[in-house]
Amino acid sequence: MDPDYSAQDVARCDLCKTAIAQSYCDFCHVNLCKPCIGEHISPDYGKHIIVAIHQRKSTLIYPKCETHQNKTCKYQCKDCNTFLCSRCLVSKQHNQEHEFLELEEVFSSKKEHIKGDTKELENQILPAYEEIANELEMQITSLDGEYNKLTTEMSKQREKIHREIDNAFDQMEKDIGEIKVKHHSILQKHLDEIKQLQSLMKQTLFALNEMEESNEVSSTILYSSKIEEFSKLPPKVNISIPKFIPKQMEREELCSLIGKLTPLSTTLEDRVFTAKKPNNSVRELLDEPKVLNTIKTGYGYLLNVTCINENQIWTSGNIADIKCFNIQGVLQNTIQTKLGEWPIDIAVDSDGALLYTGSWKTRTVYKVKNDQTEEIITLQGWTPNNLCVTSSGDLLVTMYSDDKTQSKVVRFSGSTVKQTIQFDEEGQPLYSGNLYIKYISENRNLDICVADSAAGAVVVVNQAGKLRFRYNGHLSPTKNQLFKPFGITTDSQSRILTTDRDNHCIHILDSNGQFLRYIDNCDLKDPFCLCVVSNDSLFVCECSRGNVKKIRYLK
Repeated sequence: MDPDYSAQDVARCDLCKTAIAQSYCDFCHVNLCKPCIGEHISPDYGKHIIVAIHQRKSTLIYPKCETHQNKTCKYQCKDCNTFLCSRCLVSKQHNQEHEFLELEEVFSSKKEHIKGDTKELENQILPAYEEIANELEMQITSLDGEYNKLTTEMSKQREKIHREIDNAFDQMEKDIGEIKVKHHSILQKHLDEIKQLQSLMKQTLFALNEMEESNEVSSTILYSSKIEEFSKLPPKVNISIPKFIPKQMEREELCSLIGKLTPLSTTLEDRVFTAKKPNNSVRELLDEPKVLNTIKTGYGYLLNVTCINENQIWTSGNIADIKCFNIQGVLQNTIQTKLGEWPIDIAVDSDGALLYTGSWKTRTVYKVKNDQTEEIITLQGWTPNNLCVTSSGDLLVTMYSDDKTQSKVVRFSGSTVKQTIQFDEEGQPLYSGNLYIKYISENRNLDICVADSAAGAVVVVNQAGKLRFRYNGHLSPTKNQLFKPFGITTDSQSRILTTDRDNHCIHILDSNGQFLRYIDNCDLKDPFCLCVVSNDSLFVCECSRGNVKKIRYLK
């Protein structure tokens, strides 16, 4: 098939209507097959312009003059904004004081303007809209997390109010118990007094009975009656039992005690489009990267390196100690994991606090600040693997399921889930479903980059979690082992760097996943994890040697 055509778009000859056109008349603007060229150009041979079909429309098509038949307008009146032919100019029918422009120059100027608009639309305005769309998708994705955070705060208030109400009722029950004891004491006192009088009256009655039987004169004569004294009955004790009077509460009053929920507020904020200035500070790659320093960490098996600057280089391996070195390789600090197990991964947040993931037994992410360790995330049904602190302060965590069949990336704000990235737009898993470590990094353009060693791929999604590309390695006659990326990081130019441990090198990609070059000249042995600090210094840990190498790879 003619390569100039696709199966759906075949240009046919405008004369015979059946044959495929190989030529084009750029004067008459018709498609022509080879047999029809002769018929078309005779008569008036001189005026036809026959070109190859792929060069069609190379000749300008001028508008027809409305005044002079068979004439084309090659001029424009700038004042009247009308098209004019050469006869219009010669006949002086048009105002000769007006300014005339050649249409070819106007056309070329407009073409350049259109080209500029196209470039600005493609490279500036459309990406701005894509960024806005990604931001909105991100907000929609994080809605569940934000509203879960809201209900969690309300639940805490519910628990607090319930606790205070329970305390108030407990105090009231305690008060009732104390009143009851006092009530009982008053009644018991009066009862004791009555019983004492009863006992005295019984003694008196016994004495009277003896006197009635007795014939002794003196005792009878000396008898003094106590009837008047006993007939004075003791006062009746009236004690009112306390009553509980429940307070009548209106719904509004109750709501005011709980707190209030602000209404949904929507405002429209004007966006001002500002064309992005070209980055004139692009740092190019060195032809021969150089090792500037080597830090001996003492680990038998070095797995992780992370840092914010060159004065705090955190490392971890197959022991419980997490070590901090300076650029000279001097040990600055050692932190032991909470349960004495070696950490899966480490990271440093913007405040300089150390984060690390525990083993599958704990399923916990820990934070160490001022030598105090706290649990910030504990999972159920999933085990956290690798960590990345984002530019916004969120924490990205790769994790795998208990049955070791699924993997995903979860964005946390504190301990609240904001986003989950697991499937592509067709519902297929983005990452291999197993417990293999999956190092993660956020690029300067907010892409999320994961090194999936089991899949032999670097998987990159945008901020909203949509798949941008997969990088499956670069064919090279000098690299004989399968591509298995482990560590991953990004630099100030949004380049992606990932280790290829089995081939003892580092791959450098651009932000769109295009391979740029290897770092394979620095005597690297089993490069595993790596990180780039703000000045684009690269730190790479050599797994089996237990060394961290500082490498300069940019000019």
